[in-house]
Amino acid sequence: MLGFTACGNADTSSSVPTETSKQTENAWQETQAQQTEQSAELTEAAKPDEEKAVPEQTETQPENPDTTESSGKDTIVVYFSATGTTKGVAERIATVTDGDLFELLPAEPYSDADLDWHDKNSRTTIEMNDPNVRPAIANDTVNLESYTTVYIGYPIWWGDAPRIMSTFVEAHDFDGKTVIPFCTSGGSGIGRSGSSLASQAGSGNWLDGKRLDAGISESGIQDWISSMN
Repeated sequence: MLGFTACGNADTSSSVPTETSKQTENAWQETQAQQTEQSAELTEAAKPDEEKAVPEQTETQPENPDTTESSGKDTIVVYFSATGTTKGVAERIATVTDGDLFELLPAEPYSDADLDWHDKNSRTTIEMNDPNVRPAIANDTVNLESYTTVYIGYPIWWGDAPRIMSTFVEAHDFDGKTVIPFCTSGGSGIGRSGSSLASQAGSGNWLDGKRLDAGISESGIQDWISSMN
């Protein structure tokens, strides 16, 4: 009976918190509460002020030079690239010439279906069959005033420059500037696309353009530029 009572007392005492264990539990709860409060304060501090929050950037926004102020450079490479091929060449020209770079973005981007030249009803087929079409440009904010040399690049579509290039050249003054067209293609030359753009622009000293291979090196670009001098 004594042994049974002792065991019972031992089991009961283990289930009842002592004063020391109560203090430990209270201290732990207080620490947890402080950590939760601090975490909430940090989370709130990380939230941007709605009035000052910067809009989220999208992939369609170009990394173009600030056109509100002159960069001090005298050369700019303006280009349109539907698949990225012309873009790569334009970037290398800008590097070789130490020029600014400006990508023309269509107000209505071209989908793969739009670019299907096998489809007689595709958007590009319809546009290129109508010389009067002028696709809108989403970001034509470039100011050419401070530049003396303007490279204009584009892919060849149906043997000509895309109509969006006509939209661009007709909207700008090239007076007193040397304009150098270049193109990329699967094999077609630049043809009369450069001279056609020159006629549409109505101003500027337009040089004969050239088709450049998609993988042309910077040294190859330098050779091409040197051949024009």
